[in-house]
Amino acid sequence: MKRFIIITVFLLLLALVCVGIVGFNILRDNGIKQFFATMKPPAATVSTVVAKPSNWTPGVEAIGTVNAVRGVDLTVETAGIVKDILFHANQKVAADAVLLQLDDAVEKADLVAQKAQAASDQAALTRALELQRRGVGTDATLDAARAAADASAAQVNKLQAVLDQKQLSAPFNGTVGIPKIDIGQYLAPGNSVVTLQDLDTMRVDFTVPEQQLRLLKIGQTVRIGGSVADMPFAGSIRGIDPKIDPASRLVSIRGEVANPEGKLTPGQFVQIRVELPEENNVISVPQTAVTSSLYGDFVFVVVPAKPAEGGAAAPAKPDDQKTGGIEKPASDATKPQADVSKPASDTPKSADNAAKPADNAQKPAEAGQQPALVLSQVFIKLGRRNNGMVEIVEGLKAGDQVVTAGQNRLFNGMSVAVDNTIDPSKSANKQVQQ
Repeated sequence: MKRFIIITVFLLLLALVCVGIVGFNILRDNGIKQFFATMKPPAATVSTVVAKPSNWTPGVEAIGTVNAVRGVDLTVETAGIVKDILFHANQKVAADAVLLQLDDAVEKADLVAQKAQAASDQAALTRALELQRRGVGTDATLDAARAAADASAAQVNKLQAVLDQKQLSAPFNGTVGIPKIDIGQYLAPGNSVVTLQDLDTMRVDFTVPEQQLRLLKIGQTVRIGGSVADMPFAGSIRGIDPKIDPASRLVSIRGEVANPEGKLTPGQFVQIRVELPEENNVISVPQTAVTSSLYGDFVFVVVPAKPAEGGAAAPAKPDDQKTGGIEKPASDATKPQADVSKPASDTPKSADNAAKPADNAQKPAEAGQQPALVLSQVFIKLGRRNNGMVEIVEGLKAGDQVVTAGQNRLFNGMSVAVDNTIDPSKSANKQVQQ
């Protein structure tokens, strides 16, 4: 019987231990679940910009090609052997400057012979006039002499023109390119010798859709450059084609741009922007603030958290302070003798303890001055774009604080902290210089 009682007691103790272990595990799991369910993620740091009305300069953007206002590929008019090249690559030449000399020995000899013949015919004409004046010459003789003299003079002019064709001259001021011929080379009429470009003024040709034709007019400002963000050259529209291409529905536009430093090169590809009249009170944000999805374009707006969300964790501190204040007197009551034996040493400590609650009371007050911030996902309607900014037609109002970077890791209702010390819309080099 005694043995049975011992076994029963042992089994009961074993059952109690098992129940305790299972209950502890259940309580632990429930506590972990409750902790993670109520735990809030740390606030993400974001940079923001305030949406506000500003001046907006709309424009018509296009791509085009730069060409010199005056530019030609020089060729020879007559055949011949290259005798002398009187220019070098990238040389600036004046109008009528001789650039190339072909072999003209035969033409010079013919010209000398013809000049001699012209002098003889002119002398014969003089004698015929003298005989006619004396009354001993006939009219037929005088007419023949006059015709021969005129024919010889015309032949001299012809040979002189042929001799001039053996030289290639610059038709206007400009810069020559790389020579395409060598000394001793035989050139046929039409062979290209060198290109001549006047780089002081450039023209830019581009096309725009027919829907934008009504926005353009002669004299409007045109800006060009290698990219939309960098357009250092300014000019104006000089010509608008009165006909729309029926195949492409595009209109050809021509503008002129001053190029005093020679940074633009004929044939260069450029981005073009025709500036339209300025508009006021247009709300715009950086393009980096806009996120596109299948449901539309949206931005994240930073708003103060609701009282239920922002103050959920705050009441825990007063409770902790209250419980701490209740427990301390109980612990102090267990040691009355120590308190009585050391009254002098406890006096400074009590003063410090009295100062600490005052400091702790100030911290919640300072924290209350900075309300918690959360994100609100706002769908918007976009308008025009210009220089990294995008117009907001619907969805935002003046004063909204919009997140400009890091949207991929954000979600609606997320707690955030604003830090605008770094502006992602600007390059790192510019921020370091500032």
